[in-house]
Amino acid sequence: MATAAVAPRTMNDAEWEARQQLAAAYRVFDHLGWSEMIYNHITLKVPGEDHAFLINPFGLHFSEVKASNLVKIDIDGNKLGDSPYPVNRAGFVQHAVFHRNLPDVHCIMHTHTTAGMAVSSLEGGLQPINFYACNFAGQIAYHDFEGVTVRDEEGERLVANLGDKRMLLLRNHGIVAMGRTLPEAFIKHWSLQRACEIQLATLSMGKPLTVSPEVVAVHQRDLHMAQVPGGPGAADFAAMVRLVDRVDTSWRE
Repeated sequence: MATAAVAPRTMNDAEWEARQQLAAAYRVFDHLGWSEMIYNHITLKVPGEDHAFLINPFGLHFSEVKASNLVKIDIDGNKLGDSPYPVNRAGFVQHAVFHRNLPDVHCIMHTHTTAGMAVSSLEGGLQPINFYACNFAGQIAYHDFEGVTVRDEEGERLVANLGDKRMLLLRNHGIVAMGRTLPEAFIKHWSLQRACEIQLATLSMGKPLTVSPEVVAVHQRDLHMAQVPGGPGAADFAAMVRLVDRVDTSWRE
């Protein structure tokens, strides 16, 4: 992804590049219809600072997020810098516990999409009944709804229920996608969202065809052969950034 502006004197180039990438993600999510008023979150670790991450300013729509107005906070929720914007506690508590406990997770995406919330509210959750759902069979964790995530003590259960998985459906709540990079988290979220949308459509028509575990295993084994070089999601995310750039480039500021 091209960098359109030099880093401000108050930060290094690596942080500025991360800010631009994260701001682009918010605009991509908005373009895809995944905004939820001023709520929901995408967080990204600050390169070279394991205990600091970037989050959206509470009160701004995804379409208003820019590299410069993202809020930098530490793992305890303290703002690092002089941002005038608050941070939504519901976003901080959930994301911070994962950033604190999962060193391989550098980006976390949480949404309340209609399809994601619908499938997370369905007994049995995601079912292996379409191409994208087969990507995730056996790879999704579930966490029961306990109310809005503002209590620190829920964090222990979130981490325990996640286990060694890096995709989570919060029951009655929505999608959480995690990645070693932002593009990886993006393609995982996009694929799970598509799986949920297709499941929603399929179940509305009648009894679905279920893919056998044997075929699911072959599908997951061979998926890497259908990926573009450059790392998981890199080409996909870059294509979406080019798309939003045709509409508005203010996220780069």
